Amino acid sequence: MDIAYIPSPSTGVIHLGPIPLRGYAFCIIIGVFVAVWLGNRRWIARGGKPGTVADIAVWAVPFGLVGGRLYHVITDYQLYFGEGRNWVDAFKIWEGGLGIWGAIALGAVGAWIGCRLRGIPLPAWADALAPGIALAQACGRWGNWFNQELYGRATDLPWAVEITAGPNRDAGTYHPTFLYESLWCIGVAFLVIWADRRFTLGHGRAFALYVAAYCVGRGWIEYMRVDEAHHILGLRLNVWTSIVVFILAVVYFVLSAKLRPGRETVVEPDASGGKGGDAKATEAETGDETGDEPSDTSETKAKVEASVLTKGEPAKADLRKPQRTEDDTTPESDTP
Repeated sequence: MDIAYIPSPSTGVIHLGPIPLRGYAFCIIIGVFVAVWLGNRRWIARGGKPGTVADIAVWAVPFGLVGGRLYHVITDYQLYFGEGRNWVDAFKIWEGGLGIWGAIALGAVGAWIGCRLRGIPLPAWADALAPGIALAQACGRWGNWFNQELYGRATDLPWAVEITAGPNRDAGTYHPTFLYESLWCIGVAFLVIWADRRFTLGHGRAFALYVAAYCVGRGWIEYMRVDEAHHILGLRLNVWTSIVVFILAVVYFVLSAKLRPGRETVVEPDASGGKGGDAKATEAETGDETGDEPSDTSETKAKVEASVLTKGEPAKADLRKPQRTEDDTTPESDTP
């Protein structure tokens, strides 16, 4: 009996002449654009300047790609350094294999460098980007569909994904865990946006919420997968990673809320000299207290002095004439 299922692409690459166009790479690229677009909108809403998110992403994305690949190669080293394997395949990122844990960790290092160069607090930038990262993951998971990878147990459910026979896989219909994770990430993005508006999250708490919520979903989805993986005490390595990272995210969220409640008032230096509005106000107040006049007051004083000099020339001319006093008894004329 025929059953419904999600068909898989017959190939994950289309050749445009000598140029290969790979579905996996397209999904990653689309995800990056979505994350930067949404992050830019949220950054501007928090008082930042347009384009800052993209400038810092120039640092974060390459670091993230390297980190994601390193995590995958290290945790699945037998795929590249085992007997009969070719270690050169470890560099073929287009064939799939990016670990989100490594991507976020090393991507954060790149983002930290970019933020330092711009004088921006990393937690504020991460908060703005958090839901965009979740949507980027939702897009990127469809790259696994093109490569026919990351599926779960066999099933005949109507939304099962069809997998064709190939290296290290058997033909059949399986749970589309890539689809489950994609939908979960979309839900995480909306959760972070809602919570950020409802509770005014700041100082990295929106990002911590994204991490914790993602880990919850990754834990049960990872448990459904059947691809080869390392196990510790009967659980897949990524399940343990989800548990540890979830705990760290929750601890950071709670401590941050106690130590630094509220949200940052200034997230980025302004375009006029690198001081924010609050800094200018502080400078003006300091000037009043110390007797130093702010730059705007000095400029106004100069204009007033120029006006007084212009209008006061006749008065200065009169000052040159001798003035009569009560002691001056000499009459101007003694003519009888």
